[in-house]
Amino acid sequence: MRPPRSRTWGRRGITPVIRVRGGGTGRVSVAGLACYRPGHRSRLIYRLHRYRGRKGETKAFTWTEYRDLLIAAHRQLPGGVVVLIWDNLNVHRRAELRVFTEAQAWLRVFRLPAYAPDLNPVEMGLPQCEFRRSSLA
Repeated sequence: MRPPRSRTWGRRGITPVIRVRGGGTGRVSVAGLACYRPGHRSRLIYRLHRYRGRKGETKAFTWTEYRDLLIAAHRQLPGGVVVLIWDNLNVHRRAELRVFTEAQAWLRVFRLPAYAPDLNPVEMGLPQCEFRRSSLA
């Protein structure tokens, strides 16, 4: 939901400030996979998770949503093995997700060191995408 837009005036050199009520409780999380294949264009496969502050709603991605993202990536990337390089997010280390990744023959998982944002290509690409809370949450 977007806040209402309107026009206003202000003195020269002074930017007018328009206060908008409402919203503010939403939160948007992004999970992304940067996909590379020799001889092909790179791709970014991502999913959004919206949190609206409702009762019983999860604030972040669950392990089943990460599992569904991996399955969708496997379907979109034909043939071959998917090499997954993961950081040490607590959801990535869940036992259920580890069992799922070990059971898949098409998936190879490598884990990054404890703190290495410079080795994670998705961390470099996502800040360039401007996701505004007012338009998504």
